[in-house]
Amino acid sequence: MVCSVDISEKPQLNDPILIEGLPGIGFVANIAALHLINEYNATKFAQIFSSSFQDFAITTLDGGTRSPINELYYAKCDGNSHDLIIWYGNTQALTTVGQYELVGKVLDICADLGCKFVISIGGFKKDEAQHIPQIYSTATDLETMQTALDLGTKVMVGHVFGIAGLSIGLARIREFHGFSLLVDTPGMEPDANAARHALSTLSKYLELPMNLSDLDESCAKIKEILESFGIIRSLTEEKKKEEQQLRWFI
Repeated sequence: MVCSVDISEKPQLNDPILIEGLPGIGFVANIAALHLINEYNATKFAQIFSSSFQDFAITTLDGGTRSPINELYYAKCDGNSHDLIIWYGNTQALTTVGQYELVGKVLDICADLGCKFVISIGGFKKDEAQHIPQIYSTATDLETMQTALDLGTKVMVGHVFGIAGLSIGLARIREFHGFSLLVDTPGMEPDANAARHALSTLSKYLELPMNLSDLDESCAKIKEILESFGIIRSLTEEKKKEEQQLRWFI
């Protein structure tokens, strides 16, 4: 298995927190991560390519190509006790080994930058959309879990598949702390409302101001990217294979 990391800069960060934002159910994390990148004018400092990503590239109108990729951005939050590392991309890994390798690489990079806290974001599939969705959490330890509950979340009981679960599980082994924010969503299309509630809760925890008025633009951009990779279309056309299709989601 090959997981290649290209680091263009090693930023000096103040006790940074890693925010995971890869595609998943409702693409909640993806929308949230893109919004954070735009909101705080974050700078890309690392790219990750893996042989466990999809085995194709998408051609562009000018003859170029776009490939499955993960990226890490940093945002300096002046006046706040924590800077941010934002984990963004257009895919998760497609194999179990690939998922473990990917999370391990990202945690290695973040640990080297002084990061010891992880927040994963994702969707929790429900049959119908809810105007005010519930948010569920799991955490690396009971003290951190109480912090998440104090934000108004509920305890997540059961399995948390994909990066949103694995990043918290491996963070615990690596002596990081952290919790997940899993928001109710129907799950088949990019859900801006679920992302809005995830970001509102995140803003409360980070004690950072956050303008959510442009969130629909982030949602539209995510939808455009996913359509170009055929992800949304495949999910719509193959509902009977939903569990298999969503294996690399939350």
